[in-house]
Amino acid sequence: MKMFIFSVLASLFAFTSLTCGYQMSWENWNGNSQNRVNNLDKTTQPHIIFILVDDQGFRDVGYHGSEIKTPTLDRLAAQGVKLENYYVQPLCSPSRSQLMTGRYQIHTGLQHSVIRPTQANCLPLENVTLPQKLRQAGYSTHMVGKWHLGFYKRGCMPTQRGFDTFFGSLLGSGDYYSHYKCDGPGMCGYDLYEGEEAAWEQDRGQYSTLMFTQKAVDILAHHNPQKPLFLYLAFQAVHSPLQVPALYLERYKSIPNLHRRKYAAMVSCLDEAIHNLTLALKRYGFYHNTVIVYSSDNGGQPMAGGSNWPLRGSKATYWEGGIRAVGFVHSPLLVNKGTQCRALIHITDWFPTLVSLGEGTLDEDLNLDGYDVWEAISEGRPSPRQDILHNIDPIYTKAKNGSWKAGYGLWNTAIRAALRVGHWKLLTGVPGYSDWVPPQTFSSLLLTNRWHNERIRWDRGKSIWLFNITADPYERVDLSLHYPHIVKKMLLRLAQYNRTAIPVRYPAKDSRSNPNFNGGVWGPWYKEDEDDRETNLLTNYLAKKRRKKKEKKKKEKKKKKRKL
Repeated sequence: MKMFIFSVLASLFAFTSLTCGYQMSWENWNGNSQNRVNNLDKTTQPHIIFILVDDQGFRDVGYHGSEIKTPTLDRLAAQGVKLENYYVQPLCSPSRSQLMTGRYQIHTGLQHSVIRPTQANCLPLENVTLPQKLRQAGYSTHMVGKWHLGFYKRGCMPTQRGFDTFFGSLLGSGDYYSHYKCDGPGMCGYDLYEGEEAAWEQDRGQYSTLMFTQKAVDILAHHNPQKPLFLYLAFQAVHSPLQVPALYLERYKSIPNLHRRKYAAMVSCLDEAIHNLTLALKRYGFYHNTVIVYSSDNGGQPMAGGSNWPLRGSKATYWEGGIRAVGFVHSPLLVNKGTQCRALIHITDWFPTLVSLGEGTLDEDLNLDGYDVWEAISEGRPSPRQDILHNIDPIYTKAKNGSWKAGYGLWNTAIRAALRVGHWKLLTGVPGYSDWVPPQTFSSLLLTNRWHNERIRWDRGKSIWLFNITADPYERVDLSLHYPHIVKKMLLRLAQYNRTAIPVRYPAKDSRSNPNFNGGVWGPWYKEDEDDRETNLLTNYLAKKRRKKKEKKKKEKKKKKRKL
């Protein structure tokens, strides 16, 4: 065992034709265009381009050793700052909600799973969003791509949550060409929007990666670079279904696994799309004063071609493979370029970081869980973040062997939860699929038969784990029995977080969501009187919570007086 631990520790130490297939040289700039950039009066507020990609695995970028070619991402990351201790959530909606609000899931009620298209659910309206704060600071705010934060009523739509314009999809996935999505038998509909209406007229059956890139470039072409711009570009790629223009498959003929081959081709197309976007930033005079943030929303899904190797687990799990993400910042405004940032950073941190960067205001009543980490990224200073609540999900499948006793009377280990504090990471309950999945490049076998040598049998029946993630980023050596005092401290911290949680929002399926009742389109179906009723319920709940808080403060004051 000692030798095994030692081996683990030792291993640690456009512009363009607007197609993915055509690239212009990075350096070939028309002299007139460059002069136009130099002659512009710089706005004091930087333009912010946030690129969120879908289901890209930790290994699925060239600079992490992938066989997938990503020259653009490699170059942008190498010239910027690579975020090598960067975390997101294990699923789509949770990551997006935390990006938009700077708040943990337990504080928005979105602790469980994703927002389903048939649910009367969305990012709670009482939460102020990132685009709202930037718009208050004078930014033009535009969103292109995947929303996946609910749409059951008009107030949930992107243009009602701070974006001046929106072009993209409301659901979590769909066909890349037809833009249709089925959520069960007889529940199929169209999902492409311009603002708050279906974008029938703009649909040419174009592959979404190309379509979204072209829309983003159009926004740049028509925006005055002297006015601050926030562009949120949330690609559908590389989420399933695995669809891609045929020319990209030619590059990966050597990969026998069809899922991996298609996935690799999708990543290459995405890489070239970002190349085209970056060229447009330069052509239209934005680049010199722009901050580009690149992030995946969660880990990759091996069943759909993704790879998180050598991290443990996959998308939808609390293992590192589900939550440790590809991420970097690229900008001429960075102080220390060409560096790696190993400071602890979480997706909630973008809210305060970008609002502060954009000279916006951060009010105390926002109750943020994120930190301003710009100095940590740009200058290499220590991160103000010391811990991350990965999540507490009270309604996920309970661990059969979990108990209060196993949690030293401090926490019921049957509950699915994960917490990072400094070097330590604690998991309880059922963290999810726990194998280490090697790259699938040279295999065409089924998932269940492929990695028997990597399967772990000894942790079956467990409900609590402790890892030193700095020393053991691959989560191979469980230390929960060796450091019970650390376990107790972290369980106590979990319990403290849990006391601040609000009830889970995860309503049942609403049959009125069926696109057949809405002209064949996925879209809002709630009526105004129901909105009013929901608002009243929320108001009453918040009022009750405030009363309890006041009563608690009064009791505490009385206790203090008695002591005196």
